[in-house]
Amino acid sequence: MIFRRSVKDTGVTPAQSAPGGDDATSADPDQTEVRAPEEAAPTEADPDATQVREPEPDPEATAVREPAETAAGETAEAELEESDPVPPQKKRRRGRKIALGVGIGVVVLAGAYVGAAWYLGDKVPQSTTVAGVDISGQTASEAVDTLETRLSDVVSGPIPIEMGETSSSLDPVEAGLAFDATATVGQITGFTLDPQVVFGHLFGLGAREPVVEIDDDALTSALQDASNDLDVAPIDGVIEIAGGEGTVTTEPADGIALDVPAAAELVASQWLTGQRPFELPSETTTPTIDDAAIDATMTDIVEPLLSSPVTVQLNDDETSLGPEILSEAASLDMAGATASLVIDGEVLADYITDNVESVGETPKDAQIVLEGGEPTIIPAVTGTGLDPEQLAGVVADAAVKTGDERVAAAELADAEPEFTTADAEELGVEEIVGEYSTPYPYDPTRTQNLINGTAHISGTLIKPGEVFSLIEALGPITAANGYVSSHVVDGGFVTDAMGGGLSQVSTTTFNAAYEAGMEDIEHKPHSRWFERYPAGREATMFAPSLDMKWGNNTPYGVLVQAWVGDDGHVHVRLWSTEYWDVEVRSSDKYAYTSARTVYNQNDNCQPESGGASGFTIDISRTVARNGEDSEYSGGYSWTYSPWNTVVCGAPPSEGDDEDEDD
Repeated sequence: MIFRRSVKDTGVTPAQSAPGGDDATSADPDQTEVRAPEEAAPTEADPDATQVREPEPDPEATAVREPAETAAGETAEAELEESDPVPPQKKRRRGRKIALGVGIGVVVLAGAYVGAAWYLGDKVPQSTTVAGVDISGQTASEAVDTLETRLSDVVSGPIPIEMGETSSSLDPVEAGLAFDATATVGQITGFTLDPQVVFGHLFGLGAREPVVEIDDDALTSALQDASNDLDVAPIDGVIEIAGGEGTVTTEPADGIALDVPAAAELVASQWLTGQRPFELPSETTTPTIDDAAIDATMTDIVEPLLSSPVTVQLNDDETSLGPEILSEAASLDMAGATASLVIDGEVLADYITDNVESVGETPKDAQIVLEGGEPTIIPAVTGTGLDPEQLAGVVADAAVKTGDERVAAAELADAEPEFTTADAEELGVEEIVGEYSTPYPYDPTRTQNLINGTAHISGTLIKPGEVFSLIEALGPITAANGYVSSHVVDGGFVTDAMGGGLSQVSTTTFNAAYEAGMEDIEHKPHSRWFERYPAGREATMFAPSLDMKWGNNTPYGVLVQAWVGDDGHVHVRLWSTEYWDVEVRSSDKYAYTSARTVYNQNDNCQPESGGASGFTIDISRTVARNGEDSEYSGGYSWTYSPWNTVVCGAPPSEGDDEDEDD
């Protein structure tokens, strides 16, 4: 646009006016015209005309001279400007003109900027990408369609995650992750005065961050579920005492656990734009029984225990207990960070009674055992010699000492059994109150663990108020105790470990107790569902960190009977007296998740065909007495991961043409 300036100044002196002639300014009809006297040829006077005479010069008046003409006939304006200063009014008007010009320029530029913003606002600026997708020059609706189409697999597909050598995936919907393509495009289209966007139309906008919606609670929950596949539990060290020797049968090892808050931050900020699979942050978890605890236990307990015999003083007699019998009676309580020595006083009392003539028969508690498949009471025996509990205490104290201090003074006296025949009869172990069975697959190695495990727990008596611990009932899961290595699921992958298959013993026992109304103290279903077990109602175990426990919440004793049948099932029965009315309910499966292909680079990797979907299920139980609900009623929910297809080896690179499903 061109602006023309028009300036009108009535204060110009004749000396500053343009000379007359063709270039002279047209006369203003509203102004009085002042003409200079013209020189003309003398004419005859008009007698009737009024004559105008030039005034006589006033000697007192200030003379006003006409500017002298230069040799070229022009007015000497330069001399006038040098000699006559410009009036102040003239300077003020010139400043106003400059300000007016600047203001007009600013208005013009602002108008041009606003006009450009309006004109260009219906399209995406040049060189614009979102999550690697180019939407340059597209209208808003075209850009939204492009982003939703090109990013559909990323937005709705599983998000692969890894942590060390373990892997899993997140479902974006379950994790509360959503991409808002409309809001993303809306930031850079439409009318806006944002200079980055306006100039982006001319010079390119570059990469823009997508607008995403994050449900923090859902994301945290999804990551916690995924940690079942990702976490690697620490391994506690195990010391076995047998045959007069102490051996570290399991070396302690650190585990890793998902750092859920840091992982949530990483996934939330990178799930659309980051490099996949995402390597999630982890934290190191240390075993309870670590190298220091193993070393201290060996130094302070095992080595002194087996270093030399312990002398047992029996009034005027004495005998010695060598490393062989000490190791047979000894075990280690390693439930905490500090181990303690446990001595079976019954074993030592029987040994001393058999080998020392002056010692009579030790007292024996009444027993409730299984004979012919039914509970039978073996009466108690009153002792005339050693008190096993007192003997165990003094031998345990002496066994960790050295030299002359390895002496234990035992007391000889009549001793009554702690658990009498009358006590056994009052427990009311008379009828079946809970029973369950699960089918086992054909796997001779695994079946050996089932046979050994059921034999160890069968005959266990849980008195009122006591707690059944599967790990305690099974005994040390070692080769010396009859167990073998078989399949287990560790970190979401199938591998081999000592005692593989004992989770079936755990699951079957749990269900028998659950249906009998026993208190559910500790149990954890598998991360993946095995069809041979009732969905949601199964219990894995991994000694020593993951146990299955239930409490006897009745006034009667509970006797466990377990066996592996020829019918292809593992059986568990609980004998007691009926006390609770129990109803167990299972919901339909819901919130299914699809299986995918994962890659395992472990040296002991075992490929898996996978295919089964994951799901969530709700379990509830009513435990009532005489029609009144009890505190043991309640329920829980469990979410299973899908059975992923496991391929041994590294995942294919992005440039490979191979189909991952082959």
